Amino acid sequence: MPKTEAELNAFLADLGIGVSTIRHPPLYTVADSQALRGEIAGGHTKNLFLKDKKDNFFLVTVDEEAEVDLKQIHHLIGAAGRVSFGKPEMLMELLGVIPGAVTVFGLINDSERRVKGFLDQELMSHAVINAHPLTNEATTSIASADLVRFVEATGHDAVILKVTS
Repeated sequence: MPKTEAELNAFLADLGIGVSTIRHPPLYTVADSQALRGEIAGGHTKNLFLKDKKDNFFLVTVDEEAEVDLKQIHHLIGAAGRVSFGKPEMLMELLGVIPGAVTVFGLINDSERRVKGFLDQELMSHAVINAHPLTNEATTSIASADLVRFVEATGHDAVILKVTS
């Protein structure tokens, strides 16, 4: 069973990481997010759940306004050839979330470390990063340094890379 938002919050608290969470109607797209979230300071994320031809999976977290060249990103993230979007079934199996709720916090559910995560350098220049806490009905604000600590605490490498054009 995927972890719940409450279990994520307990994991963060155990790490001594403070966050704040705002509730809102479900957000499925960046446009929804921009229209409904209100004024939440910091960088807002867009997440790409990708796979390559050898069924390697990647989670690329960038700023909501970022443009990513999907025809070239495989060179940057070490994929075996071009990438495509991962299927919803694999998204749920590996990250424990549904389409529209993809989040860097989903790495907490990837206990087998099958997903390689990447944080865009531009996004990480913000002092505060905002992401869904395993549900698209809320936005959680976390300090960028604490986000790195979270990723590492899940057993993943916190790879910060310039992936945007």
